[in-house]
Amino acid sequence: MIKNKNIHGKTFSVGIIGCGWLGKPLAASLLEQGASVLATSSQQCNVEQLHQQGIKAQQLLLPSNTELLQQHDVFTQQCLVIAITPQFKKGQADYAIKIAQLVDAATQRGVVQRIILLSSTAVYQGLEGLVDENTNLNLVETNTLDKTHILNSAEQAVLNFYRQGSVLRLAGLVGPERHPGKFLQAKRALKNSTAPVNLIHQQDAVGLILSLLISTSPQGIFNGVSDTHVTKALYYQAAAKSLGLELPAFSADNTLDSTRIVSGDKAKQQLDYSFIYPELLTWL
Repeated sequence: MIKNKNIHGKTFSVGIIGCGWLGKPLAASLLEQGASVLATSSQQCNVEQLHQQGIKAQQLLLPSNTELLQQHDVFTQQCLVIAITPQFKKGQADYAIKIAQLVDAATQRGVVQRIILLSSTAVYQGLEGLVDENTNLNLVETNTLDKTHILNSAEQAVLNFYRQGSVLRLAGLVGPERHPGKFLQAKRALKNSTAPVNLIHQQDAVGLILSLLISTSPQGIFNGVSDTHVTKALYYQAAAKSLGLELPAFSADNTLDSTRIVSGDKAKQQLDYSFIYPELLTWL
């Protein structure tokens, strides 16, 4: 619970930058526990929807001029949770620039005490076997849309925040409106059938964020991932079956399948967090 928690004797206030599929349940949980919340979205229609759901919200556009950006009300909150997406699939390459601008604006305004960036376990791209927060990343930049390089640059901007900066690397998100059984309905043979899944349920992602917010020593990087690491073939076929959908087909070529398993032990131990859905096959 966050109720009655405070920073420097003031009411606990949180700004959620990019309040979408994950930010909305986070905002609801915070409000239930007595925190003050200000959410942002780049789309005014989303701001209006947040208002209708009882969440105070304002529009925020990125990238922006830092001097202008720091005047936004979200930088009057004690904690910031940055939940904007990189939009790699849309060809965007300015994610790290946006994050750096947010950190600079918070620094210039001088009110924010803590920043939490919701990053992605995609930062481990190119690595094999068991990886954790201490694993050296593959930072060889191959093109302007190199996920690892961009995500790492964004993470470093937050970790260098002059007060407290934390990074939560979230695995693939599942939950309401994101049932994995619906992920693979395209009529084509899918690759990586023997690669392990690295996923996390929405409720556990929210739970880890809340744990970071109330932690007394939240500095550093944490992975957010369930204990489920069965093969993609097994998991997605089970997911489709649970919904009564046609089972997805996988390519017979498994020669390039990844063996990467992301460890979530650090977050569970250091944040004292117990997963609601540690086994995502059972959740199906």
